[in-house]
Amino acid sequence: MHFNPYGGPAAQVAADLVNTGPAGELVDAMVRNGMSITALTGDEATRIGAWAARLRPVFAATPAERVGLVNELLAESACRPYITSHDGKPPHLHYSEEDAGPVGRVRAYTSGGLAHLVCEAPDRLGICGREGCETAYVDTSRNGRRRFCSTRCATRVHVADHRARQVTA
Repeated sequence: MHFNPYGGPAAQVAADLVNTGPAGELVDAMVRNGMSITALTGDEATRIGAWAARLRPVFAATPAERVGLVNELLAESACRPYITSHDGKPPHLHYSEEDAGPVGRVRAYTSGGLAHLVCEAPDRLGICGREGCETAYVDTSRNGRRRFCSTRCATRVHVADHRARQVTA
């Protein structure tokens, strides 16, 4: 499924941040999804890690609960549309000023992305349905019925269910 630039990649950055650990992995997650942040100080990584903890409840909430949670994130990130051109790219929207720094940019980008997704397709994000897996995901599948973070987790659940049925049969 195709999302606008904020609803797709920005929401995916939010999911990746929720699932990521050390600072180097934070940068990798952002770059992988098109952000131009290439390095973080220790303080910036700590602050983005704290922001990621604020993002997790959005993925775990019901679609109705997500609206309030995302509105809180939007208010805290103080994001507003801003047209910019950087790194040789044509003019495009950002939700933070150019001088906002990495932490401000990540906060605005992820809260804006989650806002777009909650408005356009509120059922397309969640936490993996496999017991013990806490991985957040953005559902980009065609039919929008994803319940697991990966094929591996889905297969584990389906095989376990199949084996349980075989035992009772």
